[in-house]
Amino acid sequence: MKKQFNAFRVRAACAVAAMVFVANAAWAVDPFTVRDIRVEGLQRVEPGTVFASIPVRVGDRYTDDKGTAAIRALFGLGLFKDVRLEVNGDVLVVIVEERPTVSDVDFVGTREFEKDALKKALREVGLSDGRPYDQALADRAEQELKRQYINKSLYGAEVVTTVTPIERNRVNVTFTVIEGEPSRIKEIRIVGNQAFGESTLRSLFDQDTGGWLSWYTKSDRYSRAKLNADIETLRSYYLARGYLEFRVDSTQVAISPNKQDISITVNITEGQRYVVSAVRLEGNYLGKEDEFKSLVAIRPGEAYNADLVAQTTKAFADYFGNFGFAFANVEARPEIDRVNSRVAFVLQADPSRRAYVRRVNVSGNNRTRDEVVRREFRQFESAWYDGDKIRLSRDRVDRLGYFKDVNIETSEVAGSPDQVDLNVTVVEKPTGSLQLGMGFSTAEKLGLSASVKQENAFGSGNYLGVEVNTSKYNRTIVFNTTDPYFTTDGVSRSFDLYHRTSRPYQDQGGNYELRTTGAGIRFGVPFSEHDTVYFGLSGERTQIKPGTNIPAAFLAYADRFGYSSSAFPLAVGWSRDDRDSALVPTTGRYQRFGGDLGVFGDARYVRASYQYQQYIPLNKQFTVALNGEVGWGKGLGGRPFPVFKNFYGGGLGSVRGFDQGTLGPRDVTGSVIGGSRKLALNAEIIAPFPGAGNDRSLRVFGFFDIGNIYGENEKVVMKELRSSVGVGLSWISPIGPLRLAIANPVRKFPGDRIQRLQFQIGTSF
Repeated sequence: MKKQFNAFRVRAACAVAAMVFVANAAWAVDPFTVRDIRVEGLQRVEPGTVFASIPVRVGDRYTDDKGTAAIRALFGLGLFKDVRLEVNGDVLVVIVEERPTVSDVDFVGTREFEKDALKKALREVGLSDGRPYDQALADRAEQELKRQYINKSLYGAEVVTTVTPIERNRVNVTFTVIEGEPSRIKEIRIVGNQAFGESTLRSLFDQDTGGWLSWYTKSDRYSRAKLNADIETLRSYYLARGYLEFRVDSTQVAISPNKQDISITVNITEGQRYVVSAVRLEGNYLGKEDEFKSLVAIRPGEAYNADLVAQTTKAFADYFGNFGFAFANVEARPEIDRVNSRVAFVLQADPSRRAYVRRVNVSGNNRTRDEVVRREFRQFESAWYDGDKIRLSRDRVDRLGYFKDVNIETSEVAGSPDQVDLNVTVVEKPTGSLQLGMGFSTAEKLGLSASVKQENAFGSGNYLGVEVNTSKYNRTIVFNTTDPYFTTDGVSRSFDLYHRTSRPYQDQGGNYELRTTGAGIRFGVPFSEHDTVYFGLSGERTQIKPGTNIPAAFLAYADRFGYSSSAFPLAVGWSRDDRDSALVPTTGRYQRFGGDLGVFGDARYVRASYQYQQYIPLNKQFTVALNGEVGWGKGLGGRPFPVFKNFYGGGLGSVRGFDQGTLGPRDVTGSVIGGSRKLALNAEIIAPFPGAGNDRSLRVFGFFDIGNIYGENEKVVMKELRSSVGVGLSWISPIGPLRLAIANPVRKFPGDRIQRLQFQIGTSF
């Protein structure tokens, strides 16, 4: 069938050539006045398209030049494979043969890509259902497919195009792909290095020669984009260690004849290692030289570091911006002494002119209302340009979570050199979600979850949500809504309605339950740009439902205060999170405080908790993570602390190696009842999984945990703290975060319930 269509193409080409020859003879006619224009051969193209394209109208005088222009214009539409002009008296006849239309595009043998992704790629080069077909377009599509496979390191992929004519002048286009095996990197060589070992430099690369986990990381698949990124990493490594004149001379990529093996050779020249001898400031610094000097990160006597130079020039430009100088120019000019291997830097500054912001223009927010973006801005219109406020505004808009990208550009106002406009461009992302999930852990067994959330309801910036969770020990249904700007000052208001059914962890079985139903309102008051304090009031009712193996402490509390208790706790909270990632953090700090005060109702108590996390990057691969959490509770009005408000400890998220929730006091039946005081400290050193390169989604860690739970009348005795050490695995899997730990209790006591292997899927700590 393909040969048949190729013959069809040859005939079409011959027809075009013949048309040109015949037309030259046919056009040699005397000029005449066109009385009528008739079009023949149309099937799908509207006649109006032809009439609008040709430069001849009824009543015009026809000439050979106009005939030539008409044929060129019709071929230029790309809709016809043959065009002829005939003259019948004073009637001009336009005879066309339409190009076939693509009816369907299909793929055979594609395993590496989804068909929809390939169709999208071909649509961008012009081949898709409903469009006119020609061979040049098919050739471009075939090359685009090969390019897509080359990006996946499948250099041996073969693509065969089959075009099948069908009725009504349509064609089906089928691409048959033989993908073959991916080409793999067999060798990476770095030539010219002297200061650092080749293995050290190769470890900087994300691409490598593979390992036993290459099937997962695909790090041994060559990619030009990744190689360029690796070379930039190599360059940055040298430039940060004094090698001012380092350069990459050439990069050679060789592929074997069978297109399976790839060798990469990077030729470099290190140059001398330079030490900074001096840093001088020149130019106009607004009389604030001392302030600018405090921003200099370059230190004389230390090795040249390009990162510190860039950090200094950026800090200078930003500081100029704080005074309204939006167009400040700062240049770090090196003065190189090659004889002594020293370099001095002259920081030349020109603040240019001061400007104020005329307008803030917002674009890209097709769904989100303008006010949702503008109310986050701290740079106001008609105010002096302030770089700090502009950066803060950008960060605040980004933290809304409604946009994939937020960009602010400064543009000069024509004719007004002291004015600028801020053009805020956002790219919206879907903010509604319907999620169905399943989690499993050694503690809570199988848990199902479902949630419907709309973080930007109707583009107003308000949050609406309903969540349902179920597991062996905890079942929850929650309805909530939040208005982040309940007041113009940024005070938020939230409503919550919840019902929780829980059964504290213990391994004896039983069907007793704690049921809590409540509703609450809370307000978030921004005390600074980074700190928000939350206040709230809720009303809830807790019921102790008796059942088998119910702890004696629960029965004792119920006998004394009843099986149902009402409470109206006042809540206060605060949080700050500046980690670089919530799932795989490598740097930053997280803090959270929450407190409840129950002064009304049957349950009288105070309960508070504080958590602190710190992530310290040792280098690109290793991170130290520290976590501390304390909890404290006390009964008020002569009443004991309610047992259904107790803290629990042990297991993942606490002291690993001990059964989940089994630390702390027990009643006379031996059941774990938790306590009113909690202490947990954790330290981890996190590294990429061996063989996974720098992949952050799969990591291993070693840890040390210490902590315990204490009752209300018990003293916190440090020697009673339980501790453990071990190793673990963290994986951001397709079905959710997975965390597995193998722990060995270092300090344990008789009666402690040990569980050395613990894991969970569906959440992360």
